[in-house]
Amino acid sequence: MDDASFIHPTAVVDPKAELGAGVRIGPYAVIGPQVVLQDKVDVGAHAVIDGRSDIGQATRIFSFASIGQVPQDSHYGGEPTRVEIGKRCAIREYVSIHRGTEGGGGLTRVGNDCMIMAYAHVAHDCRVGDHVIMANGATLAGHVEIQDYAVIGGLTAIHQFARIGRNAFIGGASAISMDVIPFVSAAGNRAKITGVNVVGLRRHGFSEEVIKAIRQAYRIVFRSNLRMEQAIEELERHLSSCVEIQYILEFLQSGQRGICR
Repeated sequence: MDDASFIHPTAVVDPKAELGAGVRIGPYAVIGPQVVLQDKVDVGAHAVIDGRSDIGQATRIFSFASIGQVPQDSHYGGEPTRVEIGKRCAIREYVSIHRGTEGGGGLTRVGNDCMIMAYAHVAHDCRVGDHVIMANGATLAGHVEIQDYAVIGGLTAIHQFARIGRNAFIGGASAISMDVIPFVSAAGNRAKITGVNVVGLRRHGFSEEVIKAIRQAYRIVFRSNLRMEQAIEELERHLSSCVEIQYILEFLQSGQRGICR
């Protein structure tokens, strides 16, 4: 810790915790003995960070957030599992992120540049990619995977082991029980695919040519009445030269829960 760091006198910081340069810890925050706060991490008032938790550089954790607590899993027996949060994330008020379980690989991970808004929950063994946005009250059950640049609407619940593909958009108050493929929008309870996430793709600089290819893939998978094996063959035959279509193919071929339609 250096001169730019600040720890409020009411904060409880275990002497075994590792604090980088420029760390700031607000009033009544609690930092456990196995916590690592990398350079320029900012911890708000009353936030609690416990367990084996590694918080990346310049991440800000707001008031009353709870990071690294025991997973809500009846099989958990006190194993030394972890939480990792990447760089430059914003973890807003009352967010909870629980550490992993031995059966799920022992790690809950949030990537870089994520915005996790107030009251959201990331359960044990989840994998959240880079540049993900989870709006207020969004909830991930255990073992959920959220790929890069996905946006999860407020009050949305995602079933354990479900996956949300990269650059997908999930409408607010949805219930996701199956996988949502990359680059599409989905909404509803239970959620259904509503189309390609064209607005999100354009905002992130995707070319019109690539968007056209994704729309073709969407029509093949969701509008052609082909069986999934046949749709995959069509994608491989006609569109596999496009990197984004390769992401879709990989996603379809690796799924275990089935996909939202």
